[in-house]
Amino acid sequence: MQLHFSPSMRSITILSSTSNNGGFIDLMKIKVAARHISYRTLFHTILILAFLLPFVFILTALVTLEGVNKCSSFGSGLDCLGRRLGPRLLGRVDDSERLVKDFYKILNQVNTEEIPNDLKLPDSFSQLVTEMKNNQYDAKTFAFMLRAMIEKLEREIRESKFSELMNKHFAASSIPKGIHCLSLRLTDEYSSNAHARRQLPSPELLPLLSDNSYHHFILSTDNILAASVVVTSAVQSSLKPEKIVFHVITDKKTYAGMHSWFALNPASPAIVEVKGVHQFDWLTRENVPVLEAVENHNGIRNYYHGNHIAGANLTDTSPRTFASKLQARNDDVVIQRDLSPLWEIDLGGKVNGAVETCKGEDEWVMSKHFKNYFNFSHPLIAKHLDADECAWAYGMNIFDLRAWRKTNIRETYHSWLKECKLSPDDRVENLRSNLTMWKLGTLPPALIAFKGHVHPIDSSWHMLGLGYQNKTNIESVKKAAVIHYNGQSKPWLQIGFEQLRPFWTKYVNYTNDFVRNCHILES
Repeated sequence: MQLHFSPSMRSITILSSTSNNGGFIDLMKIKVAARHISYRTLFHTILILAFLLPFVFILTALVTLEGVNKCSSFGSGLDCLGRRLGPRLLGRVDDSERLVKDFYKILNQVNTEEIPNDLKLPDSFSQLVTEMKNNQYDAKTFAFMLRAMIEKLEREIRESKFSELMNKHFAASSIPKGIHCLSLRLTDEYSSNAHARRQLPSPELLPLLSDNSYHHFILSTDNILAASVVVTSAVQSSLKPEKIVFHVITDKKTYAGMHSWFALNPASPAIVEVKGVHQFDWLTRENVPVLEAVENHNGIRNYYHGNHIAGANLTDTSPRTFASKLQARNDDVVIQRDLSPLWEIDLGGKVNGAVETCKGEDEWVMSKHFKNYFNFSHPLIAKHLDADECAWAYGMNIFDLRAWRKTNIRETYHSWLKECKLSPDDRVENLRSNLTMWKLGTLPPALIAFKGHVHPIDSSWHMLGLGYQNKTNIESVKKAAVIHYNGQSKPWLQIGFEQLRPFWTKYVNYTNDFVRNCHILES
């Protein structure tokens, strides 16, 4: 390094000659103002520069030779300064940065190209490292292998998740041994015990079945134990249980057992009526097209009971979307608070009082719009419905029958069912080609039928998602008037959530002989 002072002492030239592939000369010239700098300051400046510059040039050469961009823990100040600023002062780019940029370029290239068919993937990361050492893979081959391994892992995880959901669906749709036993024993009791066949309600109470001064609950289920919990919880939570009338509706195969249970276990002082759908003379295919819709619904559901994971397009389907197509057949509610104030709610001329499910803290249960239930690629759906319209909850609803009779809800419902009337083969084909108008379940057609006839009620009356959410807030559950185990994790199943099950089991009479003999044990 050489220092040259001009005769007037107004400029200093610092000259450094370094040999590097032919050599280069770095020149730095400092101009000094004539009147604004002292010789003492100038002298100190020269000493500092003479001390720093050799380190800058030497460290620059080291970085270039090593091709690294690390700062040592010792001397992090000057060391980092030389390593980072040195190459820039000399107009050069750090080799490590260039390598990273080159690798990014290779990754982007590999991301847009097809993975070679003959590419053999290692089974583990250690095997990948070993093969790289032995075969001297280039960067592009390594990038291809990395991408293929990640995609394979993602595929296996998704398939595992879908298999888990399918198995959970089968568990939720099946009938536990204890509940099946309960139904069989009660059905047998109906045929052998006259008391189990007694009229419900007793003849003197029949006029109360249509008395508008009473609070009427309609309960539709084929689960005897679940029905008993709903009735028991409502009676125990009511301030005036003597003003309650339950209309329990079940299917033909469950009717005898359901009747036996409530005949042998009266819900006094409430009144209970048990009816089978076969006992409604007006409920025929000609009068009620919904029966055909139920058959269609069951036929489509059977499609999902086969092994359709192998042939399904899981790439464009999220696990949650897949789970929504595999809902369990039965829902269940527990009534924890007196519901008589619901009869005082002014529905404003509307027919259906329901909790909206598009607003709330729960991002899964309370984020539902019409687009979550309907196929808006279907032209008829796209024409008549709004994808962003707020959905509402089934399971606990208030109906104003007088207002209902003034509407065309029934005709609207039936007309939509006719629109989707298809042969069994067409139904399955539409399912495969995503041409179904709505998802499985009773809610989507109800959303159409009651469109414009729903009055929102406070969400504290009806808390949803206890069959979905493992992390449900316990304090919110305690405060809710009605809790709803909608979803697959029913409280009577082993897959039910342990912390939420006690809210249901406390209304089960485990001392009952039929319950004990069927080994339905409190867990």
